[in-house]
Amino acid sequence: MSSLPSPAIAAAGLVGGYAVARWTKKRPLGGVVLAGAGGVAAYEWRRVAGGKAAAGLGVAYVVAFAGSHPLARKIGAWPAVFSVAGAVAGASWAVTRAKG
Repeated sequence: MSSLPSPAIAAAGLVGGYAVARWTKKRPLGGVVLAGAGGVAAYEWRRVAGGKAAAGLGVAYVVAFAGSHPLARKIGAWPAVFSVAGAVAGASWAVTRAKG
């Protein structure tokens, strides 16, 4: 079975979660998208790179979500979301590229 592209899944979870929350005006619905994509990405991270890598990338995913909020006050909401999504995707790629 080939690997799902975990960097894209993680980035899509951050961007999609924000988009859903913003456009529906229902933050919990955005949280469902964020958590669902994070769960799929974490499953792939664990499968490809192991539990320690998955835990580290999971922490990075949550920190990116939390960090996008203060960053948004400085650079704007969408630029902040795209910045943290890119950072998580880059970290995911770097950790999983050699193993998958």
